[in-house]
Amino acid sequence: MTILTLVRHGETDWNSGGRIQGSTDIPLNDTGRAQARELAETLAAEYAGRDVVIVSSDLSRAAETADILADALGTTVSRRMPGLQERSYGDAEGMDAPTFYETYGPWHAADVPGAETWPVVRERALAALAEAVASAPEGADVIAVAHGALIREVIMFATDGAFPREGERLPNCSATTFRLDGDRWEMLAYAGVAS
Repeated sequence: MTILTLVRHGETDWNSGGRIQGSTDIPLNDTGRAQARELAETLAAEYAGRDVVIVSSDLSRAAETADILADALGTTVSRRMPGLQERSYGDAEGMDAPTFYETYGPWHAADVPGAETWPVVRERALAALAEAVASAPEGADVIAVAHGALIREVIMFATDGAFPREGERLPNCSATTFRLDGDRWEMLAYAGVAS
């Protein structure tokens, strides 16, 4: 059995401006660093006395968030995993939300040229998380710092589509926790909030 906590990276300037980042490598801003430090304090208390392995996406906003968390937990980030990168949004990267809607329609049904498909995002995310959990020492919990759309796909997989509910989003530096027992996923803590 493993406790797996999925953390969304801290805020970037594109987050605050409502722009779609996808696989574009946008760094944290000062607000994002403060969010990461605040979450780090919470996780340091929660994980005190427990073995924990931290992994992250290799995009800088997730990598820096993971470094801040690792420092507070007295460890280092064990791996930067391309499999935990955000969904590539193809031609929509850099667009603001209203332009996206006007150009492609509703988020969940949009067909964006060059974008990674949702099934591919899910498969990639689950494979990377399985690898991270399998390579962790026995008895260690795993914290994986990744991205909003990727984490949403994992949550939908783990809850058979019950979460996230329509109109909910995962805030920057939110944490969603699961218990993994073989192939069985149980969501223990959910970070979704109304949009």
